[in-house]
Amino acid sequence: MGTFLSKVIVTGATGFLGKQLIPVCTERGYKVYPVQRQATASPEIIVMDIAPDSNWHPHLDNVDVIIHCAGRAHVMSESAVDPITEYREVNTAGTLQLAAQAAEAGVKRFIFISSIKVNGEATEPGRAFTTNVEHAPEDPYGLSKYEAELGLRQLAAQTGMEVVIIRPPLVYGPGVKANFASLIKLAGKGLPLPLGAVQNLRSMVFVGNLIDLIVTCISNPNAANKTFLASDDDDLSTTRLLEELAYAMNKPSRLLPVPSSWLLTLTKLIGKPAIGQRLCGNLQLDISHTKSCLGWTPPYSVAEGLKQTVTDESRQK
Repeated sequence: MGTFLSKVIVTGATGFLGKQLIPVCTERGYKVYPVQRQATASPEIIVMDIAPDSNWHPHLDNVDVIIHCAGRAHVMSESAVDPITEYREVNTAGTLQLAAQAAEAGVKRFIFISSIKVNGEATEPGRAFTTNVEHAPEDPYGLSKYEAELGLRQLAAQTGMEVVIIRPPLVYGPGVKANFASLIKLAGKGLPLPLGAVQNLRSMVFVGNLIDLIVTCISNPNAANKTFLASDDDDLSTTRLLEELAYAMNKPSRLLPVPSSWLLTLTKLIGKPAIGQRLCGNLQLDISHTKSCLGWTPPYSVAEGLKQTVTDESRQK
């Protein structure tokens, strides 16, 4: 599959990943058609909802690859009355509607940005996640992505359209929001924090590394019908992450050595056990299969990724 003027559709064009992926695809020689929900006058932008009844056929002529980044995002404090139904409507049924019509239209490859939540919420020390899923996830977001993966694999077997699945962990980079943005602000204040003795290990992925992996999967023949885990290949403890963030911002790192067990107890007492798990628990990904199968290594180090992230944050202040 050549890169010259291959036609690529990217869903989630205005999202954190999509809006940074599109210019890279364009630079690499692809003809990109972004998909977004907001109306626009541009004829090259497709305005569509990711829904179970969406009609994609008018937009799929001569499309070579679809990169499906859009979806109902995971949130820490879910407010929906029936969250699994809402996640399934977009992440499962909406995804499979697009993929089925893509296969009918002759699209060659469908790249699905899934989530490591398909594997689970945490890992045991020394037991990093691989592409194998030991049991279905219980988290509604992870379950909706898992069910989409199952449907896509079945569709690939039935139609011959190549499916590539990528499961990233937390993605950070310029423009990152939510908890990671809060962590940057916290590290930038230089205040004493009780996080100097957390010896966990967590995988993350810089958006530039994830984008490079996605673009690699557009044309690499070895990617067909494979599942890949994504990370920076350099797992960090919460303590080291805060130290690296402070260093990237030229700020002092004042971390107090409070035992992780105390932090976990405290977060349970205040009704925030998930925060304690994220601060103190392990979540590691083994990307050896990704590297060996594709001949790929992350082009950016953690230090480079964090530097770009905090530089962007400082510009926005």
